[in-house]
This record gives sequence, structure tokens and C-alpha cells, in this order.
Amino acid sequence: MKSLNPGSLDRRGLLKAAGATGASSLILPNISWAASEKPVKIGMIDPRTGTYAAAGFSEIHGATMAIDEINKKGGILGRPVQMFVEDSESLPGPGVTKAQKLVAEDKVNFLMGAVNSATAESLSQFALQHNMLYIDTGGHVDDVTGSKCHWTTFRTCSTTWMLTAGDFETLFKKFGKKWFFITPDYAFGHAEHRDYVKQLQKAGGKSVGNALAPLGTTDFSSYLIRARAAKPDVLICLQAGDDLVNLLKQAVQFGLDKQMAIAGALQEMEVLESLPKAALLGWWTFEWYWNQPGVPHVADFVTAYKRRFGDKVPTARSWFGYVSAHSIALAANQAKTLDSLKVVKALEGMELPPEIALQPGKVHYRAGDHQMMANMFPGYVPKDASYPNLFKVADVVPSEKIALSPAAAGCKMTYPS
Repeated sequence: MKSLNPGSLDRRGLLKAAGATGASSLILPNISWAASEKPVKIGMIDPRTGTYAAAGFSEIHGATMAIDEINKKGGILGRPVQMFVEDSESLPGPGVTKAQKLVAEDKVNFLMGAVNSATAESLSQFALQHNMLYIDTGGHVDDVTGSKCHWTTFRTCSTTWMLTAGDFETLFKKFGKKWFFITPDYAFGHAEHRDYVKQLQKAGGKSVGNALAPLGTTDFSSYLIRARAAKPDVLICLQAGDDLVNLLKQAVQFGLDKQMAIAGALQEMEVLESLPKAALLGWWTFEWYWNQPGVPHVADFVTAYKRRFGDKVPTARSWFGYVSAHSIALAANQAKTLDSLKVVKALEGMELPPEIALQPGKVHYRAGDHQMMANMFPGYVPKDASYPNLFKVADVVPSEKIALSPAAAGCKMTYPS
């Protein structure tokens, strides 16, 4: 086990601390506590390797900031908070194995994390089996707070339905009715494709093809050839992480940006800052954005984050980690216990304070399905995009306006008697 100063965490430092053996990283309080104070332990399972590593590190960075702030304000129940970070490798199998270690060996009180949707589904089931609160920070597939909802699981990021509904109308009206999809061949991609097609068909549009690409694909040429042959109005790219970086670079090399609109649902700073200038394009949805003029506390959060992490602005993933860790502390302190069922009840419907919500409107986990209700930020990549101004928010859409109801999403929440 390696101990880390949370003020110095970066991707290289975390990897070095974890070491070649894959050991967990322990994030310790940055202030002194009495030796008799037993720490409250939060286990975080996020990718530090694999396709979604960049997103995982952003979530870890946000959570690290939150843990430090929580401890400066007295911790949880007057006890220091420690965070144990494990690498899911962007895969469900290793994710569950690491969760087992966190519970059995590290004796964590709560769990959080996930970028890959399949990992989130597996961790949600694991948490139910152990009657332990789990916050899915970044796995989007609808089922997590839909047909497979559990009393133990909350989700901070949006659903795939919310992602697709966030920009569907704009894409349909602006670019046309014929869409071709390149879809990652696992739960997240399947859900996004299904949700877009439902809306497309209802509006009178047509899917002219769907190419399924395995997670971790590096050569998209065969899929791009199919897309060009279909002659769509819009090429919908449903990849994320390194896969989306590779896909967009190759789409531009094929000249498809001159033949059709390129767009999709989820877009993230981690992807855009990895792209060459020529591949910075498209219409997408962000789930949080660092530049929100006039919104209280956002500028202060951005300044603190940049000071801590090498002048990088926080991303939506940073916010996911930040708000998830803070939510655990707020609910446990309100419940005055570490009992997961009581903490769950405290978190249901709790409105987050503006310095944690960091966006307009009421931000809360909906009681009926434990889905975060926040805002969506649809928009586009401007022609003069350069870091950190890589995205132009065209609208701020409250989740309440586009989210399916818990019943429509298929959630039937049950609790232990």
C-alpha cells in the first residue's frame, strides 16, 4: 500500500504509486487527526489504464479535492476520511475483483467510481450483494438507474437517454434525417444507439446503418468506408475516450467531415484536448463545463483545480468525482451514521449546496431511481477551438426536462425490510 499526498496527485504520480503490482493507492487526509480517530474509508474503482484512463484520472482528481475539503471541515462524523483508489482497467472483471479487495481487505465503508458502463453495472450488483452504498460516478447505461436499479446504487453522470435527448432535436433539425452510427460494441454503445434510434424513428428519420466496433478499436477504416458508402446526412460517433480520439482523427483523414456532419451524444474535455486541430469538430453534449459565467462558485472551483493539477481546467469527469465524494459525506453526516441504508435515505432527494452543485438550478439525486438530476450542456466545437476553450455551450438543458421518469425507465426500487 502506497500513501499519497492528495495535493500532489497526477496521472504519472498515481501510476508510480500503484506500482507494477497493481496495488491500490491510499489518499490520506492532508491535516492532523487524533490517533484514536478511526478513519472512514471510501473505495474508488476507476480506470487508470485502458481506453478510459484519462477519464478515470479526472474523476480521481475531483474526488481527491473533495476528500481534502471534507477533512478540512471535520470529516465524516468527526472522523478522518481516507480514499482507497483501485484500477478497474476499464473492464468489469477487474473492477469487481478490486471491489472485493476493497471490502474484504481494506474494510471500506462505501464504494464509488466507474467510467465503463459494464463495470458500473457489475459494481452495482456487487454493492447490492454487500448492502453497501455505491455511487456510479461515470457509467451511463440506462439500466443502472432503470430496470436494474438497486437501493444501494446512486448515479452522478447522466443516462444514455439523457445524453441523446440533450442534442437530438438540434442534430435532426440542423443536419438532416439520415443517420449512420459507429457504435462501441458493449452496453454503453448499445444503449446510446437504441436511444437515438427511438427518437430518430419517432421524428420520421432513418438509420442507414450501424457499425459495431469492439472496445479498444484503433483502426476504424472499415467502419468509415461503410459510413461513406451509406451517404448519410449525419455520422453519429458513439465512442468515448481513446476510441473516440482515434475515430475522429481517422474520419477527418478519410475526408468525411467534408461529406457529412459529424456528431454524437457524449463529448468530453479529455477527448478534445487529445485531438489535433483538424479533428476538433462536431456537435455533442457535455455533462458539465468549466466555463459558466455568472454561476456562483464555479470560477473558484476552476481556480483551485488548476492550482492543484498543473493548470488544467476541471472536466465533467472531475466534477463527477468531486460531487460523488461530497455527496457521501453530506448524507452520512446528515444521517449521523455509516449504516448504508440510513445514508441512502438521507441522500435520496437531497439538494446539493451550490458550492458542490456548481451549475444553475436544483441538483439532487432523484428519490425514485437515485439518478442525479442536474443539467446537460449541448453545443459544438468552434472553428477557433484551442485549450481550454474547446467547446461552445449552445444551451443548458435541465435533466428534469428530458429524463425518463423512474417508472418509464423501468426502475422498481425495493429496500431491505
